[in-house]
Amino acid sequence: MTDPRRTAAGGGNDLATLLADGIRQLGLSINDEQQARLLDFQALLAKWNASLQMTSIRDPRQMVIKHLLDSLSILPRLDREPISRVLDVGSGGGLPGVVLAMVRPDWQVTVNDIVHKKTAFLTQARATFKLTNLTVVTGRVESLVVGKEVPAPFDAIVSRAFAELSDFVTLAGNLLAPGGSFWAMKGVAAENELTLPAGYELVERLPLSVPFLDAERHLLRVKVTA
Repeated sequence: MTDPRRTAAGGGNDLATLLADGIRQLGLSINDEQQARLLDFQALLAKWNASLQMTSIRDPRQMVIKHLLDSLSILPRLDREPISRVLDVGSGGGLPGVVLAMVRPDWQVTVNDIVHKKTAFLTQARATFKLTNLTVVTGRVESLVVGKEVPAPFDAIVSRAFAELSDFVTLAGNLLAPGGSFWAMKGVAAENELTLPAGYELVERLPLSVPFLDAERHLLRVKVTA
C-alpha cells in the first residue's frame, strides 16, 4: 500500500517535502514526528471525506496547502501571545484546531462544531493521534457555558471561514477570557464586514502568506473594549 505521506505531488515533490518546505517558509519549528502526524491526519480526513463530504478539496497536494499550511500560517502571530487555552469555532474537519493541538502540545485546544458527523471525526482524530490536549464539543457556540460544556474561558478564540466577523465575536463573546483575543481567518477582508458591535474593536488586520497558495488571506484580531 502506498504511504499517503509519500504520494506524488506536482513538480516531482512528495507531500512530506511540500509540507516541510512550507513550514520552512513560515519560519516555524515543527519536528519530523509532528510533520508525519500532520500528514497522517490529512490522510484520515481524506478517508472520512470520501463518505461524509467534509471538504470540497480532494487533491492531496491541495489539501497540504489549503488545509495544513493554511492552518499553520497563523502560528507566527499567535506564538507571540501568552496563550494556553484555544477554542476553534466551527472547526469542521479540525482546521485549524487539530493542527494547532498537534504542533503546540502545551496548548489546551477545544474544537467545536454543531454537525455531529464532523465532531465524530474530530473525536476519532483525538483518539487516533492520542491528543490529550484536545477536547471536542458538539453544539452551538452561543449555547456553550463556561463551567459546564467548557471548563474555563479561552485566551484565544479562532475561526476559519466560520461566519461574518460581527457574528463570530457576538456568538462566542461569553467564552473569551479577560485580555484574550478573537482571531478570524479570512480570504478577502471585505470592508463591509469590519463593522463590529459596540464593545468590540478590530485591532489588527494582518495579511497571511500561505506557502504555494496564490490567493489573498488575512488574519483579523478583535479585542473586547467594554
